[in-house]
Amino acid sequence: MSTRRQFLGAAALALGSAAGALRAAGRIELAATDVHVRGYPTVEALRWIGETLERETEGRVGLRLYHSGQLGRESDLIDLARFGAIDIARVNMAALNNPFPATRILCLPYVFDDTAHMRRSLDGAVGQDILAKFAGRDLVGLAFYDSGARCIYNTKRPIVQPGDLHGLKIRVPPSDIFMHLIRVLGANPTPLPYGEVYSALQTHLIDGAENNWQSFHTTRQFEAARFWSSSGHSYSPEALLMSRRRFELLRPDDRERLLDVARRSVGYMRSLWDESEAASRDYVLSHGVTANEVDRAAFERAAAPVVARYREDGEVDRYWRGIRALSGTG
Repeated sequence: MSTRRQFLGAAALALGSAAGALRAAGRIELAATDVHVRGYPTVEALRWIGETLERETEGRVGLRLYHSGQLGRESDLIDLARFGAIDIARVNMAALNNPFPATRILCLPYVFDDTAHMRRSLDGAVGQDILAKFAGRDLVGLAFYDSGARCIYNTKRPIVQPGDLHGLKIRVPPSDIFMHLIRVLGANPTPLPYGEVYSALQTHLIDGAENNWQSFHTTRQFEAARFWSSSGHSYSPEALLMSRRRFELLRPDDRERLLDVARRSVGYMRSLWDESEAASRDYVLSHGVTANEVDRAAFERAAAPVVARYREDGEVDRYWRGIRALSGTG
């Protein structure tokens, strides 16, 4: 069986050879990857970046997109980008918490009031400061993308109070924050890769999970988990990251163009996100899923120890204060 190191090495060799051939032919084709399926807003935003680069450079710079997890799990994609095996990776914030502690603030429960509050925060000083942190480990932070309100869904019953979660096995991304949160809410956290959740629900390895409407829909998890509870406990966003060594190989004007196109892609992604969120919600509800509101105040009280623990870190506390200062403004 091949090791993770061998996998990374093989991927680097294959993608590097392809990139070298293209550069030799006078064209730069950047390799980009996302674990989501074709049509998902972040995938289509990457496609838009490629098309825009093609048009604005008259075909000299383009992008080859690998979606649906073709190049591995999100935890693998981080290292593939760091080592230059791929050029661009779209990664959820939860997978970045350990290697990049500054990202933890973006995953904490109830730090954002709603989508508008999250977007103001990412577009402002806090978001730009966190993007800059990726440079410390050979990555370039290009942009933040939405990942919606993460809510709880399960195969057993509606969840209104945290106590309703007692005894349930709830999938979480491999993240200490999400494991801690689900535990204090009264459930048993079960970390699993994103691509394994559907089968885990079908085989009753888990009783439920937490994610956004689009992921619930596009992975067809709604076929197994028929109860959706709108906890809105996290708005953990996505990061669009680029290999620093690949970035530095570009001409200075191409670097600036890429940064500009990535920034412009955020607006495009957000418009797709808003449309698809409504469509996904309507679709799963029309296919028999029961949705309910939760006692948000009770959930916030239960989650408070998680926030308090991480705010003991001075940097996290500074970010928290900056984000909360934007609550209800604009």
